[in-house]
Amino acid sequence: MRKVELIDIDEVPLIERPFLVDVNEADWAELAQLPGVGETIAKRIVESRQAQGPFIDHSDLQRVPGIGPRTVETLRGYLVPMPQASSIAVDAQTTPAS
Repeated sequence: MRKVELIDIDEVPLIERPFLVDVNEADWAELAQLPGVGETIAKRIVESRQAQGPFIDHSDLQRVPGIGPRTVETLRGYLVPMPQASSIAVDAQTTPAS
């Protein structure tokens, strides 16, 4: 017979999983939940996206006032993966126009 051990579920540590955000789709309220962002920077991200177009990679977030390399590194684990800028440029050059 197999031995079964019962555990108290209140004592089991939670596994934290970060949520993922698409910076090219999220509204400011969703972006504001990211660590180190807040309402002001979240609204700047949306404004930048609307004025200058989508972000081509995570480092492109540095065009937003208040976001530097350290912030981008902090956010990287919370952002939907994006292609590198160099691969986008190559794709744009090799894709025939319709």
